[in-house]
Amino acid sequence: MTTDEIKRGLKDGSFDSRLDDIYPGDSAGAKERINKALTRFEEIYGKSDSAGIFSAPGRTEVGGNHTDHQRGSVLAASISLDAIAVAAPSGDEHISLYSEGFGEVRLDLSELSVIPDEAGTTSALIRGVAAGLKDRGFNVSGFRAYVTSDVLGGSGLSSSAAFETLVGVIISGLFNDEKIDPVDIAKIGQYAENKYFGKPCGLMDQMACSVGSLCYIDFKDPENPVIEKVEFDMDKAGYSLCITDTKGSHADLTPDYAAAPAEMKAVAGFYGKEVLREVNSEDVMRDISAIREKFGDRAVLRALNFFDESQRAFQEAECLKKNDFEGFLELVTASGDGSFKYLQNVYSNSDVKSQGVSLGLFVSSHVLAGKKGASRVHGGGFAGTIQAFVRNDAVEEYRRALDHVFGEGSCMVMKIRKYGGIRVL
Repeated sequence: MTTDEIKRGLKDGSFDSRLDDIYPGDSAGAKERINKALTRFEEIYGKSDSAGIFSAPGRTEVGGNHTDHQRGSVLAASISLDAIAVAAPSGDEHISLYSEGFGEVRLDLSELSVIPDEAGTTSALIRGVAAGLKDRGFNVSGFRAYVTSDVLGGSGLSSSAAFETLVGVIISGLFNDEKIDPVDIAKIGQYAENKYFGKPCGLMDQMACSVGSLCYIDFKDPENPVIEKVEFDMDKAGYSLCITDTKGSHADLTPDYAAAPAEMKAVAGFYGKEVLREVNSEDVMRDISAIREKFGDRAVLRALNFFDESQRAFQEAECLKKNDFEGFLELVTASGDGSFKYLQNVYSNSDVKSQGVSLGLFVSSHVLAGKKGASRVHGGGFAGTIQAFVRNDAVEEYRRALDHVFGEGSCMVMKIRKYGGIRVL
């Protein structure tokens, strides 16, 4: 479609049913965002005869904290916050992408090897996704795009995974008839983040953003993960999902993030294995003395928590399938306790004065006392966000309490989205 046709369709209601399906309860807001994005695209790149609107959501990790990189299990969901793009083929081998608030990046598709000086940049993510797709035999060509996102960077909602997924969906939609499998897009997003961006993340973030909905994922075979969508209506259960940004900085936390998988892999290496999924928890318990002497106590605690947390993710999915929400909330609380005590990713040992996540969890435990809900650290940890499942009649009280600590708008009440990365129009 042309950009003018998309604008007319938005105005006359031709796309209302589509937007209602993707953005239930907020289709008007989505329409306004898309209109603004179209205007900015035309201001920067001019009108297009073959434009598309693409979307990729943020994600929430419900269970399985730091288990994916050890080929464990997770329960994750896409959320109602997303990154959207207006994109069109450029007709050449150059990508030009203007991101709201960050400006434009440009790259030449004739150079898709890793560029060390690009590590940690948007260019690295785009180049990595393009390279990964091309290596897998997909069509990759140049495009122009304008991107706007309400998935806040550093918020623990996986803005980078949403962006990687968005780039993958754009290339799938513009040049591959939308036929690239969401699982492939997720794997390529992880590849881009690991090899090009320089962050040793697991696959959970990308999988949740790309596949969508509430899903249980078993990473025993990372090339062919077992994915099971879990049908559960949280509104009918009488609860809301709240994510609170504690406003911690992620700027110097890469060593903290990297240490968690490194220590777990060290314990696996004690048994000649690559990851903990290949190790029995009973063996680790038996060999605690030898392992702690070689790698230290934290490595032992993180390894043992992996086994419990991976099992909890499975149990959480089973509770939701049985509509046992009280059992689910008990497991959420146990997950949070395990992360705080054993995984130890609630604050950085290098900056003990900054403990926004710990503070948020303390306030949450008091507000949610009396079976009003459950809370836990969210995502990679050390800074960023906490997650809470809050009884609907307590949501406003909870939101006010967390906003009082971290600032107005810090606590976000959101929905689980049924779509992952998708071409909207």
